[in-house]
Amino acid sequence: MQTQSPILPAKEHEMSVRIVIPSFLRTFTNNTSVVESDGSTVGGCLNDLTGQFPEIKRTLFTSDGELLDYVGVFIKGVDAYAEELAKPVKDGDEIHIIYIIGGG
Repeated sequence: MQTQSPILPAKEHEMSVRIVIPSFLRTFTNNTSVVESDGSTVGGCLNDLTGQFPEIKRTLFTSDGELLDYVGVFIKGVDAYAEELAKPVKDGDEIHIIYIIGGG
């Protein structure tokens, strides 16, 4: 008796968002400059990034899971503030992580 292979449903298109890693954080991503991420929000994408590269988490987040005060996130060149982690992203978007420097 011949067994049939199960018919698998077509895989839905997974959303892909690119996270551009600044040079000063690439030691945490094995010198990778762009990381592909899945997520529907900035927070989801950054969580995916920290899942791929756990050591980078402490450079982006407080112990409470909030972005550090000096970390800025931009989507397609536009500041994600004030929504930040809740800001929705779309397939093909590009997230840039920036350290904000103050002074006078």
